[in-house]
Amino acid sequence: MSKDRPDSKVAKTDTGKPVASRAEIEVFLARVREMGPAVTSGQRGRLVFALDATMSRQPTWDAACQLQAQMFQEAGAVGGLDVQLVYFRGLAECRSSDWVAQPERLGALMEKIDCRGGHTQIGKVLRHVRKESEKRPVQALVYVGDAMEEPIDDVCAAAGELGLLGVRAFMFQEGGDPVAENAYREMARLSRGAYARFAPGAAQELAELLRAAAAYAAGGMKALTNLSAQRSGGAQKLLRQMS
Repeated sequence: MSKDRPDSKVAKTDTGKPVASRAEIEVFLARVREMGPAVTSGQRGRLVFALDATMSRQPTWDAACQLQAQMFQEAGAVGGLDVQLVYFRGLAECRSSDWVAQPERLGALMEKIDCRGGHTQIGKVLRHVRKESEKRPVQALVYVGDAMEEPIDDVCAAAGELGLLGVRAFMFQEGGDPVAENAYREMARLSRGAYARFAPGAAQELAELLRAAAAYAAGGMKALTNLSAQRSGGAQKLLRQMS
């Protein structure tokens, strides 16, 4: 992968950190709601496409390799999209690609990667996206995974930081693990994004979700609303959760 770079900085877990009250959370969400539109006029959208590449993910990784081109096709109709691939696998490997604007380039990158056993590293992904957005705005993070093996307070705090930067997290869960669902839903909520679950091996469901997220990243809420009006199930799922 061109210019792959591991994210080697791991945040320390502070077990003595107090849990935020509901009132504090509502104040935080009010700040997020005050932010402006997703895409500045005349600029291409930017989307980070992050995947869990641990061993259980191989079948869905293969499907995502085939489906990622549809993200570009959908985004091309509403202004275009630059995508960065981020993945983790093994015990400490978390890497990112260059930003690409062609589906064939992203597909070629993905085809070179094989899944390996390990634990989730979602916190690293979120911190990486924050750094990228501080350099130049990122409209959306799309995360596809099936598990959650990290302290939930830490990843939720990182998701909230993305929300303050205007990055919406679209958390797509394969399967029905309740721990993962709880975490993914909360990360989506704190970033003003959306959560959706798809059945294992359901390529069409995943394809619709990826198209919907790409439409938002490239054209904002207007593009997502237009896609929903075309009876896109993925767009309708996301739009119901977003404001």
